[in-house]
Order: sequence, then C-alpha cells, then structure tokens
Amino acid sequence: MGEERETGGPPGVAAGYQERPSRLAGAVLWTNTTRPLAGPVLPDGCTDLIWSEGRLLVAGPDTGPQDLHGVPPGTRFTGVRFPPGVGPAVFGVPAGELRDRRVPLADLWPAGRVREVTERAAAAGTPGGVVRVLERTAEVRLRRAAPPDGRTAEVAAALAAGRPVAEVARTVGLGERQLHRLSLDAFGYGPKTLARVLRLVRALGLARAGVGYAEVAVRAGYADQAHLAREVKALTGAPMSRLLTSG
Repeated sequence: MGEERETGGPPGVAAGYQERPSRLAGAVLWTNTTRPLAGPVLPDGCTDLIWSEGRLLVAGPDTGPQDLHGVPPGTRFTGVRFPPGVGPAVFGVPAGELRDRRVPLADLWPAGRVREVTERAAAAGTPGGVVRVLERTAEVRLRRAAPPDGRTAEVAAALAAGRPVAEVARTVGLGERQLHRLSLDAFGYGPKTLARVLRLVRALGLARAGVGYAEVAVRAGYADQAHLAREVKALTGAPMSRLLTSG
C-alpha cells in the first residue's frame, strides 16, 4: 500500500494493523490480520467498507466492544473507515440501521453493483490493490450522493471538542430533539452517546501515547480519573490497562 505504516491502530485494534490516509476527506485506508488473543474492536463512531475472505461487508457504528472470537487467526481484513456522519452517503441507509451490526454489502446495494465491485477486488491481487478498489467505489458513491448537510460535520466536531449537547444544538440552529434525530440518522446514535464515544477515542489515544491516567482524564474532558475508569469500562467492557496491552 505504499505509505502504509505499522501502528497500534485505532483504539482496541490489535498490533499488526496498518493504515494510511485516504484521499477521501477524513477517511482511512487500513488492513489488519487477526492474531491469537486479539482484543476487541472498540467504538469509534465510524463506519467501514470491508473486504475479507472474498466478501464485501459493512461495519456499522458500535456502542460497545466487538469481539473477534470465532474469527480464525490469520484472517485478513482490508477496509476504508469513514469518519462519523459519512457512512449514510456511502451505504445509502441511515447510520442507525447499521448500529452494532456487520452486514453484507449485498443487503444494501443492488446485486449487480456488488458483484462488479467483488470481481474487481478479487482481481486486484494485493491488499493495496483491494483498498484502492474500495476507495474508488466509495468515492463514486459520495460524488453521486446528495450534498452533505453541513450541520453533520459541525455537530461531530463540536461534540469531539467536548461541547455540551444543548450548546451544540443552539449552534447549528436545532432543538435538542431535532439534533437527536439528525444524530441517529447521521451517526447511528444520539449526540450524548456520540460525545461519549468520541471522548473515549480521545482518551485512548492519549493513553496510548504514554500520558498518565490522571492527565488523560483532564485532557479528554472527564470529571476525574474515577470517571474516566467508569466510562472506559462501560463502553469497552475492560479497564484501560487491559485495552492498552491487548493484541
């Protein structure tokens, strides 16, 4: 894949994961090969288009950990990860319909289109070739989609920055119920849940960079270290220390 780099991956993805930025704004191209005792995939607010074992799959936005139990070690995954709010334009359904789900792309797109992309991915030969097929496929879908609602990106950015939901609603000119409906369609869950997930992503990124837990709590926007610990356990099912060593 040329510019691939070995990374710890997004929070909760085992070592061996590789990624590079996509030419699609905010998206990431990635590959991962499952390993024995790999940790779960954790919520990040994103959706993915994935190629694995000759199949095209869609990963929806998660509200909890997704275990890899039952996936044989050595299974290869290649995908494009879309930032929060972009998935509906790619897949053609509200994000809430994909929440906590992994579904065949054929359940969402016309059979002929899925067959065409499947054949191109199978013929690509290398992970780099496959990911370019997926990226191009998503690029075409986004170009043909209706113009994005500018409020969606604004909402995601404001919540990621830790701004209160009521303030975010006022900023984008919506009532809190309207913001909730917009968030369900765009992100797969309400704004409060999205804010918790994005705060988790921020906290795990800081912790993986070596920041101490007390400082992580302050910088990520938790009330204190105990609040950080409770939220990490609630969203991932495991303490921070285990997440940082999994995989």
